[in-house]
Amino acid sequence: MAAPKDLDPSSSPRALLGAELRHAREKAGLSQTELGQRLFVSGSFIGQLEAGTRRMLPDIARMLDEVLGTGGFFTRNCAAAAKSKYEEHFADAADSEAQATAIREYSPLLIPGLLQTRAYAWAVNRAYDPTAPEETVEEWTEGRMERTALLDHPTKPVLWVVLDEAALLRETGGRAVMAEALRHTAALSRRGRAIVQVLPLSAGAHTAMRGALKLMEFEDAPQLAYFEGVHTGRLEDDPATVAQLRFAFDLLVASALSQENSLALMEALAQDYAHEEHP
Repeated sequence: MAAPKDLDPSSSPRALLGAELRHAREKAGLSQTELGQRLFVSGSFIGQLEAGTRRMLPDIARMLDEVLGTGGFFTRNCAAAAKSKYEEHFADAADSEAQATAIREYSPLLIPGLLQTRAYAWAVNRAYDPTAPEETVEEWTEGRMERTALLDHPTKPVLWVVLDEAALLRETGGRAVMAEALRHTAALSRRGRAIVQVLPLSAGAHTAMRGALKLMEFEDAPQLAYFEGVHTGRLEDDPATVAQLRFAFDLLVASALSQENSLALMEALAQDYAHEEHP
């Protein structure tokens, strides 16, 4: 496994824990795989902790202190690194997403978070919990918009999205909101900030019919996959499983419309939504 890059301990609590973990592991003469075996996790998981792409949760911190003899250091300090503004099931994925060099995502039912407009995000969040107070929905929406700031960088991360046509046809927030959302997505694609392809309904059955998929690559840590359901989510770091999922994504790309045809479809649908909103 490639050696992790030196981290700046002053950059964040997670970076501090990652740097200290690497130091303690090397002092103990253990490889990432060997340490993982003692904690009943993969060596990839240890590498992600050291690189700061995964949060260190209390149970893992306690076991690290026991195995490495660090006198409770990780247990005392993991709380600050584990704090997140996102729901528990998505917190690790959001933190990993922020450090990824490349993100590949298939979205079957909605425009994914990194491509959403504020109005579209608000409509999605309100639908998630119709009984939530307005301030809570606004807080969720603000968190979603903060994630989209990743695309402010001109080139990183590389973002490749396959959108199911069903997501474009599902009227979310009203026709004006859909028109704005599709134009925004098309604009990101036209200026080269995201690769967006549409998987048409005519493609029929395909390899990812069971749900959404997000794949993330990092400079100094193993790849991750993320699955999300209703109020639940899971990160997967097993290399064989991630490789299978990458193959599944490649098959989706092969079945999707070309970028140019996808753009044409999104812009035509946006025009239809806008025209029907304002006849």
